[in-house]
Amino acid sequence: MFIFANLIDASATVIYYLLNIYMWIIIIRSLISWVNPDPYNPIVRFLYQATEPILYPIRRRLPFMGGIDLSPIIVLLVIIFLQVFLVKTLNELAIRLRTGG
Repeated sequence: MFIFANLIDASATVIYYLLNIYMWIIIIRSLISWVNPDPYNPIVRFLYQATEPILYPIRRRLPFMGGIDLSPIIVLLVIIFLQVFLVKTLNELAIRLRTGG
């Protein structure tokens, strides 16, 4: 059973780091949007391609707020929720599987 517990624990760690990396990608994209970046820059293109599939559906459902894009804030809140809830739940499950309780 410890092998399954280790698998769950490792999955939780990978999920945590992937969510953390994506959170920083969202933050960087939000920061560069304030300065009118070159749309042909490969870094800018990567940031937009990595974040637009998540941000666009949220942006489409939000009411117009006078030019302020709140979709990155909502995505960041969802990422924080997943880090706190999902990752901690998986870690607790791994601990319980190891201890048998």
